Amino acid sequence: MSVNVDFEIARPGDDSYVEAAWRLKERIRREEDVLKQRKGFFTDAYRRSTVHLLVTREVRGSSERGSGGGDETLMGFAAVRRDGYILFLAVSPEFRGEGIGKRLVGQVAENHDSVTCHARASNQNALGFYEHLGFEVERHIENYYEDGGDAYYLKLGGNGGLTQKISEFMRG
Repeated sequence: MSVNVDFEIARPGDDSYVEAAWRLKERIRREEDVLKQRKGFFTDAYRRSTVHLLVTREVRGSSERGSGGGDETLMGFAAVRRDGYILFLAVSPEFRGEGIGKRLVGQVAENHDSVTCHARASNQNALGFYEHLGFEVERHIENYYEDGGDAYYLKLGGNGGLTQKISEFMRG
């Protein structure tokens, strides 16, 4: 048995993987106190977005083919609006440090002229990740989140342009 890693895309209106994405988001919320959106908001935004997903699949040997396939695990996902704004970016903790987030942002950047997002001002892991990829803080927004938390509005690009940033982090 081997494991394949596949990119999947859920187009607007396609709720494939919405439950798996919700479970991953909720796990991260419980463990890290981020991604605090309510289920109705999350599922509605997911269904209106293009969602890039990385999924592992167990591939069974030829003697087991046709036995119903194997297990799937959602490694991470990025839900994106038509304008390149990342609504949600989540990577399963056991896959962090393997370039999953970078690959997801790379997929978004390949399909948009600009890539933007908000990050909770207190989420140093997210801010460090985005900074590493070349995102720049455009502005600080007080009381952005429902719970009163502040956010930074971030944009990929700036000096050297988006294309250069993509090629830099896709090579790295």
